[in-house]
Amino acid sequence: MSDTPPRPAQDSAPRAVRGDAPRAARPRCASCQRPLSSCLCRWVRPTLQALPVLVLQHPAEQAQAKGSLRLLQLSLQPCQVEVGEQFDPLALARWLAMPLADSAAANPASAPVSTPAPAPPSAAAPPSAPRPGSALTRSLLLYPVRPGDPTTAALPLPLADPAGWRLVLLDGTWRQTRQMLRLNPLLQSLPRWALPAPPPSRYAIRRAQRPDQRSTLEAACLALAALQGDAQRFAPLLAAFDGWVAAELARRPPA
Repeated sequence: MSDTPPRPAQDSAPRAVRGDAPRAARPRCASCQRPLSSCLCRWVRPTLQALPVLVLQHPAEQAQAKGSLRLLQLSLQPCQVEVGEQFDPLALARWLAMPLADSAAANPASAPVSTPAPAPPSAAAPPSAPRPGSALTRSLLLYPVRPGDPTTAALPLPLADPAGWRLVLLDGTWRQTRQMLRLNPLLQSLPRWALPAPPPSRYAIRRAQRPDQRSTLEAACLALAALQGDAQRFAPLLAAFDGWVAAELARRPPA
């Protein structure tokens, strides 16, 4: 019989490591959903205009703190935001053909951006896609035009009936938006329109991947101003965007 005392049982729980305490979540603004230190609310400029806007945001862009879409969504009406990479074709068709009143109510500016979930199976007949000649044919995709793309080169500016159109924007990097186009044939079928000779970008907090690249907010305001012939309507929002960019630059540590 051994005189060696038994070893105490080892605790199977992991030892606490200094610095492993969970970080407390940063307090967020209830209105813009941003951290209080980078709240957007003082830069919001309510901008009511006639042409419905649909922004399709790549999921990876939701976590981008330097993205301009949230400020656009909080300011511009009507502006609907949907998040995804590959959308259900019937859902996308409904968004593109949605009447103006439904477009404004589908995603109010005060609501956080949400990711649409697939519709649950139902015994009811699925909604049909819009008929040719319906509002679907009046949707306009703001995107660089390449040879062979469906274009609207003869689009008269300003539009005689802005409320009869819908401006569609893709929010993401060039690589992400090209992937969104590839995965959504309905987007490929939309007529495309590019900004005519846009001014230099104001978006100094994020490096552009192409010389013609603009932030989503800039692109939307410049396009809406051209399509409606009313640049003054969007000047306050663009000026606020300048202020937000300057504030973000000031927050950076000195080089």
